[in-house]
Amino acid sequence: MKVKSFRGGIHPPAYKEITSGQAIVSFPSPGKVFLPLLQHTGSPLLPLVKKGDAVKKGQKIADVDAYISAPLHSPIAGKVVSVEEWPHPMRGKFPSIVIENDGSGREERSVLFSDPDLDKMSIPVLRQWIREGGFVGLGGAAFPTHVKVTPPEGKKIDILILNGAECEPYLTCDHRVMVEKTETVLRGARILRRACEAQKIIIGIEENKPDALEKIRAAIPDMPVPCEVFSLPTQYPQGSEKHLIQTILGKEVPPGGLPLDVGVVVSNVQTAWAIGRKAEEGWPLIERVITISGDCVQNPANIEVPLGVRLEDVVNFCGGFSTPPRRVVMGGPMTGIAQVTLDVPVIKGTSGFVCWSTVREKREYPCIRCGRCVDHCPMYLLPTNLASFVEFEAFDEAQNFRVVDCIECGSCSYVCPSGIPITHLIKMAKVELLRRSRKGGK
Repeated sequence: MKVKSFRGGIHPPAYKEITSGQAIVSFPSPGKVFLPLLQHTGSPLLPLVKKGDAVKKGQKIADVDAYISAPLHSPIAGKVVSVEEWPHPMRGKFPSIVIENDGSGREERSVLFSDPDLDKMSIPVLRQWIREGGFVGLGGAAFPTHVKVTPPEGKKIDILILNGAECEPYLTCDHRVMVEKTETVLRGARILRRACEAQKIIIGIEENKPDALEKIRAAIPDMPVPCEVFSLPTQYPQGSEKHLIQTILGKEVPPGGLPLDVGVVVSNVQTAWAIGRKAEEGWPLIERVITISGDCVQNPANIEVPLGVRLEDVVNFCGGFSTPPRRVVMGGPMTGIAQVTLDVPVIKGTSGFVCWSTVREKREYPCIRCGRCVDHCPMYLLPTNLASFVEFEAFDEAQNFRVVDCIECGSCSYVCPSGIPITHLIKMAKVELLRRSRKGGK
């Protein structure tokens, strides 16, 4: 029986063949790292170290007394050079801890845990264990994991869904993690399931990753808890939480709602790997796997890289550029963020960088009311109307037409024959509405 996917969406060229067969390679211990004090959704961190302090690999170096936050740990042993403003891939410049490697290799790891030990741990203590690891969603949103697995009073979680869709073009880091680090991914899934008290695990993987489907399915029989693998249709934005739930469970998350409103927690497969790794090796979140791809990278690759490494150093590790890039994006081409400097560091939410030497410039024309954006919107919105409201600064009307429900997938901009930057206009509306809410509606 053919699985029914969601309405709308698109099927852009994937370009995954560039790196999908490339095994993960490890980046060497860097000479210096630049660690922004904001790498997650929520409150910025405060440094726990100062200039001149010696730190160990794995040591907590920043935290804040706020619920929606995640501490930061040093990925190397060394000396704090400074706490200064440094280019941030999403925030222009942001205060960052700069650490210089001293070559000592001094480490600070947490206690290792076997499955029986973790099963004996109380749920609140397990959630705190996750928080102390600094774990956030590694699919890009970087929402603190301990918050996600702690449903509000009265909300019961039935199912944990591991998101292995990775529907963005070019990116293959999650794909390789599923293929090469299968057992650790599943170990992390078991920890997450217990933390959110779900009864079952479902792992959703797009059907264009047959090797990942095969590896995960082969390991499922050894799982001590109910678990199944779901082959997802290849369709963008399949990796969106709401659409993943709709495809797998046939449930619709209500407008303005969250997955927990339908009894579901969704976690990225690489987040599960990082959590499983803490249980096995004792490391907090100090490195992640990213994809470097595009038409001008000499040797595109999937790389396990410490947080804080500059993009320029990662590119040099890949052999440099064959031709100078005209555009560099953190993330994929649909939802990624354009970069203005190669000094930006890898942060927790960095799934990859895509670099292009050839960029097709789109000229903008007036809307012809063709309705393609409406047909392809997976959220049942009217993107053409929303764009018009923003152009005329009619933000109240945009709000009435559910602009805040837009997931900013970029499908509308992709299919628009007039080249209108619809997604960008919608983002502007959200920023304005947020500004008004903070000023009490004025």
